Amino acid sequence: MNIVHITNDRREVVALDWLQAAESVHRQLRPNLPADYVTRMQQVFAGGAEMLVVTEGAEVLGVCVFRMTEKTHYGRELYCDDLVTNELKRSSGVGKLILDTLSELAKTRGCDHLCLDSGTQRQKAHRFYFREGMTITAFHFVKPLK
Repeated sequence: MNIVHITNDRREVVALDWLQAAESVHRQLRPNLPADYVTRMQQVFAGGAEMLVVTEGAEVLGVCVFRMTEKTHYGRELYCDDLVTNELKRSSGVGKLILDTLSELAKTRGCDHLCLDSGTQRQKAHRFYFREGMTITAFHFVKPLK
């Protein structure tokens, strides 16, 4: 397995071909992304996000969108927006590779924490996160405004 790091480099997305290839796997987690996936992701990258794409040859096995944030309660954190393994490749080490890569990247960047949110319905994902040493430290509340 290999990792492609996609980031915003002076308003151009590096590795655009891998971004396009990642769409179908990313939609397994986020089916409501707009039809113009690349434009939406370019907007997300412009806001500071980055992406890891796990590949094997030309096949996309997993996708992770993440960003650096500074918060009063956690200090500097690497926050994972989305982490999804292709449903046909789950329990094959892809998610662990992503989390290990994020942890190393966070340490390299001087982060105090690696954080993510996970929907309450995703019990299998929660068991994986617990195995990987993550804990639940808060509830995430949302108030829709539209």
